[in-house]
Amino acid sequence: MRFLILVLLGYILYRVVRKYISITQRGEQTRGEGPVDEMVQDPACKTYIPRRDALRRVMGGKEFFFCSRECADRFEREMRARQ
Repeated sequence: MRFLILVLLGYILYRVVRKYISITQRGEQTRGEGPVDEMVQDPACKTYIPRRDALRRVMGGKEFFFCSRECADRFEREMRARQ
C-alpha cells in the first residue's frame, strides 16, 4: 500500500514538473519576438497577406501593405485621383 502511494506521488510530481518546463520553454520561444505571422490587408484588392511578405509603401504619412507592386501602383493612382 505504501509503495502505491509513493508511486502515485512520484507520478503527480513528474506531471507538475513536466508542465512547468513546457510553460517555461514556450515563454522563452515567443518572448520578444511578437506575432509570428501577423496578417495585414491589402487596401487595393482586400487580400490578407503575412506582414513580413508584404510590400510596404508610405503614402500621405500612413504606411500601407500590399500583396504586389501592381496593387500598390493601382492604390497610389486611386489616392492621387481622390485628392
